[in-house]
Amino acid sequence: MHTALRYLGTVAAVYLTINLVPGITVTGGWITILFVALAWSVIVMVIKPVLSILTLPITIITFGLFSLVLNALLFYAMTYVVPGFFVAGFVPALLGAIVLSIISWLVHQLL
Repeated sequence: MHTALRYLGTVAAVYLTINLVPGITVTGGWITILFVALAWSVIVMVIKPVLSILTLPITIITFGLFSLVLNALLFYAMTYVVPGFFVAGFVPALLGAIVLSIISWLVHQLL
C-alpha cells in the first residue's frame, strides 16, 4: 500500500511539473502521465545510482552541481522512453528535473 501511495505521489508531482514548467508537454492525457511517473521511478531507482557512481569524480570537482546536469539528462531521456512526452530542450529539462525533485520530496515527506 505504501508503494502505491508513493507512486501516486510521483504521478501528482509529474502532473504539477508539467503544468509549472514551460517547454514540457504531454499528449495522450493521464495514461502518458502515468507512464512518465513509472519511467521516472525506474530511472531514479535503477539507472541513476549507477550513473552517479560513474560520474562521482566530476561531481566532486563541480561541488555536486553535476548531479543537477545528470538529473536533467535523465529527465530529458524520458522523451525517448515515453511516447507522448516532450521536453523542448536542456533548460526545460533542468527546470523540470529540479521542480520534479522538489515536489516529489515534499509529497513523499507528507506520506
